Amino acid sequence: MMPRSDPPLFAFLRRLLSPARTAPENAHPVAPETQGEMACVPSAAGRLSPPRSVGEAGLALIKRFEGCARLRPDGMIAAYPDPGTGGAPWTIGWGATGRDDSTGETIGPDTLWTQAQCDDRLLADLQRHAAEVAAAIGDAPTSQAQFDALVSFHYNTGAIARATLTARHRAGDFAAAAGEFARWNRAGGRVMKGLVRRRAAEAELYMSGSA
Repeated sequence: MMPRSDPPLFAFLRRLLSPARTAPENAHPVAPETQGEMACVPSAAGRLSPPRSVGEAGLALIKRFEGCARLRPDGMIAAYPDPGTGGAPWTIGWGATGRDDSTGETIGPDTLWTQAQCDDRLLADLQRHAAEVAAAIGDAPTSQAQFDALVSFHYNTGAIARATLTARHRAGDFAAAAGEFARWNRAGGRVMKGLVRRRAAEAELYMSGSA
């Protein structure tokens, strides 16, 4: 029997996971990357059909700001506390929170994963968040850069379904939508410098695809 290959999205993302890990909350803003392989295409009605998968620019932005930190001397990766609360929700790998798939328990201070577990969880989480963004924006004309920025925003906030940003995008008011990113800069009631940088990078990527 031939070995089963990864689905196209997973294979694409696995290739992009090869760069070295970075620490979370990188101090430098992210410049927009070139658009990914999966750009949107005209639909039968002549409108842009929204992407359904995150591209290279989106993955690069998410990896830059999430990082894959807390590498231990034994090669395992440890969870770290939320920077806003100093505790829950605990995060591990590329920004994974919530349920530990290997144990069924909530990710906490004692959670340890291998690099492969971190990478696999990122792939699964990106697929889920991209699907949720696609559902939220519906058939609104959307470039790959805009979609990538929205996925990064949703991956970090989980707010794509309720954010005014989404309504502005669906209405085609891209300048107003870009201005909404900066409002999501708090954690634990405090403005976080890392979130300010991330929102600015997402808005810049978003606007790079709105011309």
